Amino acid sequence: MDIGQRLGERLRPGDVVCLYGELGSGKTTLIKGIARALGIGERDISSASFVIIAEHHGRMPLYHVDLYRISPQEVHDLGLYDYLGEDGVIVIEWAEKVEPLFPCDRIRVRIHHKGEHSREIEVEGIEI
Repeated sequence: MDIGQRLGERLRPGDVVCLYGELGSGKTTLIKGIARALGIGERDISSASFVIIAEHHGRMPLYHVDLYRISPQEVHDLGLYDYLGEDGVIVIEWAEKVEPLFPCDRIRVRIHHKGEHSREIEVEGIEI
């Protein structure tokens, strides 16, 4: 959560954050940290798997996208392009499903599960 908060403090409107990691690796926890930095209650953040796109409002909007239950073919129908360049930040779980569709200047975060309470986190595209 602390790494998510440090990342969230550096995000600007229009940023796209792509998250990669296996199920249970901590993607939603990282998003809670980002939300905290944006002035959004971390209790408001949950896995968006059934909602797919959850909108949260703080000092700037946070668009939490969870593509776990979406096939790559269905991504085109979600309207994700409508969020690009908007006044908020897009954070996408299971981002590998949209790799060819999103801008190259995105921020990539890879979370590797190393144990019950241990993670290795790689961040590309922004200094935290």
